Amino acid sequence: MTVDITPQTIKKLRDKTGAGMMTCKQALTENNGDFDKAVEFLKLKGIATANKKASRNTQEGIIYSYIHTGNKLGILLEINCETDFVARRPEFIELAKNIAMQIASNENIEVISLDNVSELMKNEVWKFENSKEDLINKPEEIRNKIVSGRVEKTLRTKVLLEQPFVRDSNITVEDYVKQIISILGENIKVRRFVRYVLGELDDF
Repeated sequence: MTVDITPQTIKKLRDKTGAGMMTCKQALTENNGDFDKAVEFLKLKGIATANKKASRNTQEGIIYSYIHTGNKLGILLEINCETDFVARRPEFIELAKNIAMQIASNENIEVISLDNVSELMKNEVWKFENSKEDLINKPEEIRNKIVSGRVEKTLRTKVLLEQPFVRDSNITVEDYVKQIISILGENIKVRRFVRYVLGELDDF
């Protein structure tokens, strides 16, 4: 039995995922027209594609600047890809804009990935969580287990790639980046960022 997949459904899936029209049609076809299954199919495909490309060099890219409404908060972001051609693609520019907006929307974000979390940051969070009054009378083994869980949860709130994506809370920022990798066919890395707040003094 052939499933009738309308152009409207294909466009809806494209708007939802950012994937190309033919890719969306293929996803719907392979999932018998089931929209939700097609979304999940494209998500998994994006992750698989991104993982294959993760080791490839990213020497090109852009420096993107974003000024938040009110002109009192600014983000300077470096995001890299493999070629200058992809760096000029509107999808790549949109990615940079969305990442910058994500950083601007959450002042707790301090690092890009869990790999960037320093031992100093881990120790500071551990000391803070370990000093809470509700743990005072707990046995050491249970106390350490509770603290470990709280530390991991707190650290994730500081990591950009672990955050729910501002435009689709069903996926993380990392999932979103992998979707764009799948669309553009190149490895992409969020390299670094700086947050500028009006009146806030630099550390240097």
